[in-house]
Amino acid sequence: MKRFLVVIALAGALISCKNAGESKKDTDDSATAESNTVEQVETNYVPIDSDEALIAASLMAAPEESRAGCKVIGYNMAGEFVTLREGDNEFIVLADDPKKSGFNAACYHKSLEPFMARGRELRAEGKTGPEIFDIREQEAKSGKLDMGKPGTTLHIYYGESDQYNPETHEVEGAQYRYVVYLPFATAESTGLPEKPVGPNHPWIMNPGTHRAHIMISPLPDKE
Repeated sequence: MKRFLVVIALAGALISCKNAGESKKDTDDSATAESNTVEQVETNYVPIDSDEALIAASLMAAPEESRAGCKVIGYNMAGEFVTLREGDNEFIVLADDPKKSGFNAACYHKSLEPFMARGRELRAEGKTGPEIFDIREQEAKSGKLDMGKPGTTLHIYYGESDQYNPETHEVEGAQYRYVVYLPFATAESTGLPEKPVGPNHPWIMNPGTHRAHIMISPLPDKE
């Protein structure tokens, strides 16, 4: 009889443990399911269809702490090259051209404006890229063209999309590229390679010319 009671007690304990284990498993499974259920929030990208949106998105090319004081120039939605916004700091933002596909805005130090403006002037005259290069090369060597302060930087914010988030002003999929101008610098004078070693690695482009500059291209997005 004593043995029979012991067997009954052990059986009861096993059933109790099994039920507790199943209850815990059910709780764990429920918690796991809840943790794996992440609400997908879609970003509300919309077309850049006003001067205000164009300015806001193009200012993303500038360093964040400087955006409030940048001057913004470029083509407005009507296709006119104008000053879109006055500024009071050291940066000029060249807005994206709304008539072209994708998005490409640039921000540069104001000391580069004579060089940039000369390029726009020659382009408006119908000069080709190689012609513009040769003319500015000659003018820079003669001292006629001011190339700005050595080491001034051009920030480029670009991408294939022309959609932006009106809350953050970010353009869908846009990336940054940086250009540091060092007129007439060479690989020997800087210690930089003349070809990119890999993404996000600096290298010198157009060495020995007025357009010599350090290029820093972006890392590709990781999936």
